[in-house]
Amino acid sequence: MSTQHPVSFSLTDEQKMIQKLARDFARNEIAPVAEEYDKSQEYPWPVVRKAQELGFTIRDVPEEYGGLGVSLLEDCLISEELAWGCAGISSAIGVSSLGIAPILIAGSDEQKEEYFGRLVDGKLAAYCLTEPEAGSDVAGIRTTAKKEGDHYLLNGSKTFITGGSVSDFYTVFAYTDPSVRYKGMSCFIVDRDWEGVSVGKSFDKMGQRAANTSPVNFDNVRVPASHLLGEEGDGFMIAMKVFDRSRPGNAAGAVGVARRALEESIEYAKNRVTFGKPIWQHQAIGHMIANMAMEIEAARLLTQKSAWMVDQGRRAAKNSSIAKCFATDIAMRITVDAIQIFGGNGYTKEYPVEKLMRDAKLMQIYEGTNQIQRLVVARELFRG
Repeated sequence: MSTQHPVSFSLTDEQKMIQKLARDFARNEIAPVAEEYDKSQEYPWPVVRKAQELGFTIRDVPEEYGGLGVSLLEDCLISEELAWGCAGISSAIGVSSLGIAPILIAGSDEQKEEYFGRLVDGKLAAYCLTEPEAGSDVAGIRTTAKKEGDHYLLNGSKTFITGGSVSDFYTVFAYTDPSVRYKGMSCFIVDRDWEGVSVGKSFDKMGQRAANTSPVNFDNVRVPASHLLGEEGDGFMIAMKVFDRSRPGNAAGAVGVARRALEESIEYAKNRVTFGKPIWQHQAIGHMIANMAMEIEAARLLTQKSAWMVDQGRRAAKNSSIAKCFATDIAMRITVDAIQIFGGNGYTKEYPVEKLMRDAKLMQIYEGTNQIQRLVVARELFRG
C-alpha cells in the first residue's frame, strides 16, 4: 500500500492568509454597512475602494499584469467570505472578475496589457451577454457585429448587466454571422465612452441591491477589429469557458450566505427560550440547524472540487454546474429555514435573515438558472 497522500483537504498557509484577509474585511468593512446599502441601493464605492487597496477587485488578474493572480480555488475562498458579509457588496467588489474572464481566456498580450492595466488603476469591467430575449439560452442573443473595413458595427441591447452603469469597459457577445447560430458568435471589448454606448436605468431588485444592475445598449458602435477577442466565431466557446470559471465562484458566494444564515440561527436559537429552554434544544429546531450545517459542508466541498478541477485544466462543465446548482439551492433553503427559526422576528428587517433570503434567491437565477444547470449536468452525463 502506498504511503503517499496526494489528496488533501487542508489549505496552505498562504491560502489561510487570503481567507483570513477576506474574512476580516467582510466582518469589519462589509457587514456593518450591508443594511445601509441594501436600503439605499447606492453603489458601495467606499467599500469597493477599500477592497481595491487590498487587491480584491483584481484578484483574477495575473501577477505579471499587476494583479493578485489567485487560483480559482483561492478566489472561491475570498468569495465565500465576502458574500458572508453581503452578497450584493461582494458582487460589487467582484464584478470585474466576470467582466475580464473572456480576456483571460482569449485575449492577446496587448489586450491584456491595456485592460488589466485599467483594472489595476481602479476601473471596473462588466460582462455583457444576457439580453431581453436571451438569458440561459446563450445562442438566442440578437446583438450583431457587422464587419466594415477595419471596424465592426455593433448593434443590440443587453440587460441585467451587473456593474453596467459603473464600469469603464465591457466584454460584449454578438453575432458576426447569425446564419450559423452559435458558431457565428464572437466577443469584443467595448469601451464605455464610445459613441453609441448607453446605459439604461438601474433595476430595482428584490435582493443584492448594493450590486448595480442595468441595461446596456449599443447603437451603431464602431468597434475596432483589434478589439475582437480571439477569432470570429469563438464567442460561444468563450462564454462556455467563462461559465466553467464563474459558476464555482457563484457557488462559493452561496455557501457564504448560507453560512451566515446558519451562524445567525445558532446565535438566535441559543438565546431564544420557549417552554423553559433554548429553542435549539427542541428537536424540531435542533435538527433543522443540523441539516443546515450538513448541507453547507457538502456545498463547500462540491464548490472547491469544481474550482480545483478548473485550476488543474480539467473539463469541469458538469462539476461547475453541480456545485452552482446545489450550493445556490441549499442557500435558498437554508435562508428560508433561518427565517422560520426566527419566527415573526425573521420576517422583519430588524434581523438580517430576511435580507439573506432575498440575496440568495438571485443566486438560483444568474449564471444560468438552476434548471439550466440540470440540463448541463444531464447533457454531460449522456455525452457517450
